[in-house]
Amino acid sequence: MDHFKGQPRLPKFAVPKRYDILLKPNLSDCKFGGSVAVDLDIVSDTKFVVLNAAELSIASGSVSFTQKASSKVELMEADEILVLEFPDLLPHGVGVLAMEFEGVLNDKMKGFYRSTYEINGVKKNMAVTQFEPADARRCFPCWDEPACKASFKITLVAPSELVALSNMPITEEKINGALKTVSYQETPIMSTYLVAVVVGLFDYVENHTSDGVKVRVYCQVGKANQGKFALDVAVKTLELYKEYFATPYPLPKLDMIAIPDFAAGAMENYGLVTYRETALLYDDKHSAAANKQRVATVVAHELAHQWFGNLVTMEWWTHLWLNEGFATWVSYLATDSLFPEWKIWTQFLDETVEGLKLDGLAESHPIEVEINHASEIDEIFDAISYRKGASVIRMLQSYLGAEPFQKSLAAYIKKHAYSNAKTEDLWAALEEGSGEPVTKLMNSWTSQKGYPVVAVNIKDQKLDFKQTQFLSSGSHGDGQWIVPITLCSGTYDSRKNFLLQGNSETIDVKELLGFSILDDKSRWLKINVDQSGFYRVKYDDDLAARLRHAIGKKCLNETDRFGILDDAFALCMARHQPLTSLLTLMSAYSEELEYTVLSNLIHISSTLGRIAADATPELLKEFKHFFINLFQYSAEKLGWDAKQGESHLDSMLRGELMTALAVFGHDPTIDEAIRRFQAFLDDRNTPLLPPDVRRAAYVAVMQRVNTSNKWGFESLLKVYRETDLSQEKTRILGSLSSCPDPNIVLEVLNFLLTPEVRSQDVVFGLAVSKEGRETAWEWLKVFSMTNKQAHEAPDELSSFVPGWYVQFASFDKAKEVEEFFSTRTRPSIARTLKQSIERVHIKAKWAESIRNEKQLAEAVTELAYRKY
Repeated sequence: MDHFKGQPRLPKFAVPKRYDILLKPNLSDCKFGGSVAVDLDIVSDTKFVVLNAAELSIASGSVSFTQKASSKVELMEADEILVLEFPDLLPHGVGVLAMEFEGVLNDKMKGFYRSTYEINGVKKNMAVTQFEPADARRCFPCWDEPACKASFKITLVAPSELVALSNMPITEEKINGALKTVSYQETPIMSTYLVAVVVGLFDYVENHTSDGVKVRVYCQVGKANQGKFALDVAVKTLELYKEYFATPYPLPKLDMIAIPDFAAGAMENYGLVTYRETALLYDDKHSAAANKQRVATVVAHELAHQWFGNLVTMEWWTHLWLNEGFATWVSYLATDSLFPEWKIWTQFLDETVEGLKLDGLAESHPIEVEINHASEIDEIFDAISYRKGASVIRMLQSYLGAEPFQKSLAAYIKKHAYSNAKTEDLWAALEEGSGEPVTKLMNSWTSQKGYPVVAVNIKDQKLDFKQTQFLSSGSHGDGQWIVPITLCSGTYDSRKNFLLQGNSETIDVKELLGFSILDDKSRWLKINVDQSGFYRVKYDDDLAARLRHAIGKKCLNETDRFGILDDAFALCMARHQPLTSLLTLMSAYSEELEYTVLSNLIHISSTLGRIAADATPELLKEFKHFFINLFQYSAEKLGWDAKQGESHLDSMLRGELMTALAVFGHDPTIDEAIRRFQAFLDDRNTPLLPPDVRRAAYVAVMQRVNTSNKWGFESLLKVYRETDLSQEKTRILGSLSSCPDPNIVLEVLNFLLTPEVRSQDVVFGLAVSKEGRETAWEWLKVFSMTNKQAHEAPDELSSFVPGWYVQFASFDKAKEVEEFFSTRTRPSIARTLKQSIERVHIKAKWAESIRNEKQLAEAVTELAYRKY
């Protein structure tokens, strides 16, 4: 049996065709029992059957193949496999493998687990499954690999008064006293990670699509109204995807359910999609505009998976990006169709930026990354698979055109339905449909990590383009890409494009544009129009000055204003441009009013504030003054109170602006926030503090909290304890640790470990103020070394903890973090830890560079006190 150990994949001598599964969860003692009978096709000579199982107790006397008992049963926990040996060679063809098993309803939010909720003040358990990527094996023995597709006949034995759900509609329900046996229709063939079961007490709202698919949103009792928005989005999105993919939704029903304890945002289980409450429920009175948008995009993302992932499934986790990158991209397509006023494609730039940030690290990975063991899968559920994946799809769609792209996708879905596919299958379909060399074009983007920065210089009527790999460290990489260059000059009416296939290319300006731009100093040139390409651009001084002037004169659209700013910020961090240059560019945005641009400007200012505190603490006051001046114009335009008929984006912007001003220490903003918060404490429905500005008020209140004045802290804890809305709880958790008093930060961190905070929500409270960093670092060390929660923490928290340290900017701290974690890591967080340490090094080098920058003090002071 030993030769089955340490293998990345299961052996191929047996192929599952159909599972008949019985599960009996006991919600009182948090255990479950069950049985499985698998129709198994033996395709090679073998006496062994090897499948996945973990944290299960197998009743060895129950194991048989076509009624022949096994001679040996061994569960190899390290490899999460169950090896069954039989006395004789198994006959070729289909037989039935049967066994019984038991397990624990764990509290780790994976496998078959328990979540808690309250009914009339009484705490209860529900049973929930979360199997992606490789945790179906914790519920029943199975071939837990995406290519091992089979059909599933599921039966549940559950308490009679509870709702019992699975992937398919109920065919029969038999009540026998306190228990009922519920049988479901057999599923179409699908992967194990998509099987789902939920047992608990729920309310629901219901609707139907035009072709009769029943859609329901389940939630805790008393919250049904909060499911109506997601229900409406789901029905419309199913209709939209049916047209876009030219294939109907394959199942007779779609249930979406809010789970109180849930590690991810949501999970696309076929026909039974599970969600964190904040990603599915929307309360008209107490949810913010940002919450509404999140519900819409997450629902659209999960429903995209019903086709791209569930109907057509990646062959192995190496191709995870096919699932996640595509679902991310198409969720924006759907949301834009439903809510065009949200300008969601402009907001998509946030996805691209997160992909660029991670992919600018030497410790990044290609979109397609080799996975050799199940323990490695978790760490590629990251910004590369989701956000870079989505961004290169957007780049490709922009290059091929919307119609050929859509028709090719529909053909791909049709060809690979109920089967598995690899990246090259998608490229082949797009190549056939468009006539373009897609495989050649895209291989450089999926098979190697990183992306280029394209340097653009103009001299003597010649435009010189040169690509090099961009690294945030300022180092030089050796990657090379086929880059789709788009450009326009002076107007958006005429756009030019070409493929940069080598390291460099020189083009005559007049030949390319039809005119010279050197004769007119006000004529700008923008590369990567609308930021549709996954690369950065570095302009020479002349071209950069023209763009800065164009931004001040409002000549450029918001996507390009965003892109110019973000590229300049990244180049500054990589020490390719001085900070004074970035600050001068930022000053051109003093009258900016667009949400996505300002949101990024706020993020950049916040990062600069932290780096300035490390690099030049003597200039911190001037930096804050500059940032406050930068946002005064837009903050005064918006004000605290919503205006009749204002846009969704203005509603989101108001909160972000007021939060930024509070953190930068703007006293009038903090005073007004406290006044409104006091009114809110007296009346939770006061119009003075609507949901969109609550977080801003909470953060402002915490800026004045200290050990001798804890009124704001205690008041927020009171609100936290009184609300049953998850969005409000996370809003408060995300505000508490913004306090500048380290002693209060320590109190907040200790509060996070109490039973009052669900483990999935702890991460919200770790966003500490710069003054609280050292306190939090010492606390996290103790947490990692001594706390039971640290060792049994859900993967989301475990992977967040090493990522937290990127707030530091010193070589000594990088060394300290590296040494501390050298004996406290595991495969699922190894890559995250390396990336975090690299980021600390990058910030340390950046801080050193800023300290040595001449004229910085003079420039910051001038900008801080300039009248805008």
